[in-house]
Amino acid sequence: MRLIRSGTEIRPEDRGASAAMGNFDGVHRGHASVIDLARQEGRPLGVVTFEPHPREVFAPDAPPFRLMNAPARRHRLEKLGVDLCVELEFDRAMAALSAEAFARDILAGRLGLSRVVVGEDFRFGKGREGDAAMLAELGARYGFEAVTAPMVEGPAGRVSSTAIREALCAGDPEAAARMLGHWHRLDGTVSHGDKRGRELGFPTANVVLENLLLPKFGVYAVEIEVFDGPHAGRYPGAASLGVRPTFGINAPNLETYLFDFSGDLYGAEVSVALISWLRGEEKFDGIEPLIAQMHADCDLARERLAARIDPAA
Repeated sequence: MRLIRSGTEIRPEDRGASAAMGNFDGVHRGHASVIDLARQEGRPLGVVTFEPHPREVFAPDAPPFRLMNAPARRHRLEKLGVDLCVELEFDRAMAALSAEAFARDILAGRLGLSRVVVGEDFRFGKGREGDAAMLAELGARYGFEAVTAPMVEGPAGRVSSTAIREALCAGDPEAAARMLGHWHRLDGTVSHGDKRGRELGFPTANVVLENLLLPKFGVYAVEIEVFDGPHAGRYPGAASLGVRPTFGINAPNLETYLFDFSGDLYGAEVSVALISWLRGEEKFDGIEPLIAQMHADCDLARERLAARIDPAA
C-alpha cells in the first residue's frame, strides 16, 4: 500500500482511482463495506482520510477518543487490500474549504479520482455543509462518480465508532470485535518500564498509550503481534491496562506478559489485541497476593484464548 500525504507527488497511474472516503476510526465493519463498494476491477483501490482527525482540530482539549492512531489504521487498511492511502492534512485551511472547492480542487483536481464512496452520514466542507447527496451533484459536475454506502447493522444495532467506544469502555472487547470485524488493538513501541514484572516472575512488554481512547482498566486475555526484530510473530498472553495502584498512582500504560516467551522486545513495534476482559484493576495488600492473582489471571487468560471465536467469521 502506498501512502500519499500533503506534498506527495501524485503518480499518473494513481489518477483514476476509486476511493472510499471518511475518518475510518477503528476500520470497523461499516468502514469495510464502504471500501468494498469502492472496489472496481482495473482501477487502484484508494482510501481518502484525514490526519489529524477533524475532531482533534475543532476540540483539541477534549479527552482522547481515537480507537486507532494513523499507523494502526494504515496497517488495517493494507490488510483489506487498499492500494493507496491518502491522508489529507486537516487544519483550519482545509476546514475553511467549501464543499464545492473540496470536490473540485482536491477530489477531482489533485487526486483525479474516478469514483468516491462515502457512508450515509458523511459530511464535508466548511460548516459541514456537504452531504452524500451534494457530493453526487458535485461529482457529476467535476467528473467523478459519487456513491453512498448504506449503514451496516449488527446484532446490537447500527455499527459505529461511537458504539465500539462504548463497548470498550464497558469492558466488553468481544462486543467491540463483533462490530469491528477484528479484535481491537492497541499499538505502540515497547519501552523500558519499572521492571517490577520481571522481579515478580512475569516480565512484561510495556507500551505507553498516548492520544488514544483507553478501554476499561483491568486485566485482559490478549494476543500480541510483534512486527519487527528477531521475535516477529504472534504470541498469546495476558495484559494489565491501567495505573498500577498497588505501586502508587502512575500514568496509564499497557503491560503485556507473553506466555512461554523468552527474549528482548525493547524498541519493537507491537500490536496488542484485546480478546477478553478478565477482571478490574485492583490494589493488593502486598506482593504475595498480587503474584497469586497473576497466576490465576494467566490460567483464565489461557482458557479464554482457547475458547475465542474469530470476530471476522
